[in-house]
Amino acid sequence: MTLLGKPGCHLCDDAREVLTAVLADFPGVAFEERSILDDPELLDAYAEEIPVVLIDDRVHTIWRIDEARLRRALTP
Repeated sequence: MTLLGKPGCHLCDDAREVLTAVLADFPGVAFEERSILDDPELLDAYAEEIPVVLIDDRVHTIWRIDEARLRRALTP
């Protein structure tokens, strides 16, 4: 799972908090955080849509994370 964002983004801070809280209930599942400012392709693709949560490199969420939806996506 990947959180795409950038420094100083308050929605990214909110997304990080939700991800951390949800993933506490899913041992072995983690997320990496990437700044769109470090990758020209990501910046071009997501400049106006951050934060973005990717699951298996596919867009799951843009802007605000729905905690229940994320939990459903992670439940086998």
